[in-house]
Amino acid sequence: MPTPDTQIAQRALVVTAHPDDVDFGAAGTIATWVAQGTAVTYCILTDGDAGGFDPAVPRSDIPRIRRAEQVAAARILGVDDVRFLGYRDGQLEVSQGLRRDISRVIRQVRPQRMLIQSPERNWARIPASHPDHLAAGESAIFSIYPDARNPFAHPSLLSDEGLDAWTVHDVWVMGGPTPNHVMDVTDVFSTKIAALRAHESQTAHMDDLEERLRGWMTMAAQNAGLPEGRLVEAFLRTEIP
Repeated sequence: MPTPDTQIAQRALVVTAHPDDVDFGAAGTIATWVAQGTAVTYCILTDGDAGGFDPAVPRSDIPRIRRAEQVAAARILGVDDVRFLGYRDGQLEVSQGLRRDISRVIRQVRPQRMLIQSPERNWARIPASHPDHLAAGESAIFSIYPDARNPFAHPSLLSDEGLDAWTVHDVWVMGGPTPNHVMDVTDVFSTKIAALRAHESQTAHMDDLEERLRGWMTMAAQNAGLPEGRLVEAFLRTEIP
């Protein structure tokens, strides 16, 4: 498993189901990419309106709160372009409409690299396989191949919006059961924690957040054969012709 990211993408697009998903799974990697010169865009499919732990907060306020938290967390990592598609949290399903909407963002951003969630259930870490995560991953990979690259898929994107087909070759998948690539993010671990703490509605009650993440990331580093004390984020990385 190679740890250095020797291929630097000009543009990368991240597609996740909820605000905070990218920060739990890949904040260190995103911070590293940005430092290397990659322009990163987030496409968040829901507003996280089913999340939150404080019953005193009106449910109608949650979408606004969670959008603001994700924007703040993104800025900590150096990401300024955050887009929300507004689907309902807990009700995400693979559909032609969702595939079209993700394909639209792909054609707008024209990324060389995409980071998505796994469409495969991880039985060892069921929380990583939330139904919305699985639907987001399946929809994203369908949008990468074949939709966004096919000018005849979702024809209104081209005919009405002038968005030409775009092909993404480099795909990183987080949260899946069979990672084959890791990023050593030891030096930006504190930045990852800061991004997660920006999601106050989700993490304020987690007194053990840093300890829990350090445990997961240490185990991933050990599985990858890295020296003691290193912390990694793990992915399935694949090249699509």
